[in-house]
Amino acid sequence: MNDVVLRTTGLARSFTQGGETIEVLRGVDLAVAPGEIVALLGASGSGKSTLLQAVGLLEGGFEGSIRIAGEEAAQLSAAQRTDLRRDRLGFVYQFHHLLADFTAIENIVLPQLIAGRTRAQADERARDLLTALGLGHRLQHRPSKLSGGEQQRVAVARALANAPALVLADEPTGNLDEHTADIVLAEFLRLVRDEGSAALVATHNERLAAKMDRVVRLHEGRLA
Repeated sequence: MNDVVLRTTGLARSFTQGGETIEVLRGVDLAVAPGEIVALLGASGSGKSTLLQAVGLLEGGFEGSIRIAGEEAAQLSAAQRTDLRRDRLGFVYQFHHLLADFTAIENIVLPQLIAGRTRAQADERARDLLTALGLGHRLQHRPSKLSGGEQQRVAVARALANAPALVLADEPTGNLDEHTADIVLAEFLRLVRDEGSAALVATHNERLAAKMDRVVRLHEGRLA
């Protein structure tokens, strides 16, 4: 059994722009334990989103090691990385990115069907997650009929649909007013803990970061 669900070692990323090399990540060493919720705190432009993209195996060009649930990403084929993302990771973004033509419950069912669950299993799981988030009465509503807070709660349920080992959240309440953000974050933290997943949550908000188990700070591409 792994003592960490995520470990990065010497993680680096640079870009060339106008003939100049810009170092975005400069050797990041990070570990997240199973069930732990870690706030990744940093100002805009500090590299938070780039770090989450790396850990989420969403793009290449990185140096160093990324191990997720014991799997070294660099040793995996493109198909294996896709499987790892599907089976072990969940994603929540600042904007919900729900499928507009599908209902709330359908948005949670679809990723489960892709992962191989039956329709009955996926329906039950989706209902349970949405009900746990206070949306049991909104199952058949499309995103356009949901408030911003409700849309983001559906996005949280979608991220947890396949029981990921690690949830990656990039400013998950950034588009919400302060009151709604507090409610959605509280629901997110409760559900992640209830599910037994770990989470790495990027934010620039000190107050929200303080609600999590541990805070790490990213400054100019390095963890402080």
